[in-house]
Amino acid sequence: VQLQASGGGLVQAGGSLRLSCAASGRTFSRYVMGWFRQAPGKERDFVAAITWSGGTTYYADSVKSRFTISRDTAKNTVDLQMNSLKPEDTAVYYCAATAFNSNYVRDRRYYDYWGQGTQVTVSS
Repeated sequence: VQLQASGGGLVQAGGSLRLSCAASGRTFSRYVMGWFRQAPGKERDFVAAITWSGGTTYYADSVKSRFTISRDTAKNTVDLQMNSLKPEDTAVYYCAATAFNSNYVRDRRYYDYWGQGTQVTVSS
């Protein structure tokens, strides 16, 4: 299984970025796809997740109403649209996949596969 994240960069506060995660190597129909982020010196935190089959979404409170997660089952990609970015959103963003049920989507310990991470920097 391979997860390839892309789309990070430098943006001013209030701006937008779109991250994309390309998934390959297996069928993900029973998986939950997630985005996590890790700022320097901090733990890797949950950002958003989506069930591959039904498209049910989950968000951290800190990004709700600003970020939108979506998936394209034909292209095997999961995107994270980030709007109204704040300096505190600065982090390395990772996409991940878990075969566990949706009760565990916010817990990074239940994710089986991880992408390499992409840097997002929001300047004030």
